[in-house]
Amino acid sequence: MLFRARFSLAPALFTIALGFASQACFIQTSRVSQSNEQMFLEKLSAAAIERTHHIVRYDPKYVRIPYPGGDVPADSGVCSDEVIRAYRALGIDLQKEVHEDIAANFSAYPNHVRWMLLHPDSNIDHRRVPNLMVFFSRNGTSLPNSKRAEDYGPGELVTWDLGGGVPHIGIVVDRKAEQSGRYMVVHNIGAGPKMEDVLFSWKITGHYRYFGPQPQR
Repeated sequence: MLFRARFSLAPALFTIALGFASQACFIQTSRVSQSNEQMFLEKLSAAAIERTHHIVRYDPKYVRIPYPGGDVPADSGVCSDEVIRAYRALGIDLQKEVHEDIAANFSAYPNHVRWMLLHPDSNIDHRRVPNLMVFFSRNGTSLPNSKRAEDYGPGELVTWDLGGGVPHIGIVVDRKAEQSGRYMVVHNIGAGPKMEDVLFSWKITGHYRYFGPQPQR
């Protein structure tokens, strides 16, 4: 009887041990994932800061560009182009990613309502802040539009309403303003890419993290 009891306990003990091993593996994988995400955010912050060394003339005009990997002339652009260029420095082509998502989910985007478009346009779709807001909310992580500076970290994306429904976008970076102690933002509001303490200068309309396209399963 004792032998049978010990024998019958073996599968249960094996199942418990397997459960602990699986849990440990999950915790380790989660830690690696968090570490990779933090590293990505740091790299995006650095790429955004690097953009402040470029001279860029603010020019919102429509330009036909190649696809994928297309860009307007390097010495011109708008706020969204600085986000696009920072991500491209990390090997992520927002032109391609946004275009593919709009093509597959056209009604989810404001193209028709706002610009009366009937089909995607890879020349301009990714350069429009309202489209980026939908894209990041669909493919990234939407974070609270908090009024607390500590809720914003380097590598995160913020969108604003400058007034009258004029949208704007920038990247939070790991440099803090001396006076406020807040993380600064790299953006282009008209004078080229600048790093400034403007997080709460306008009404925040979006707050996101985006780590690039996820592997197909």
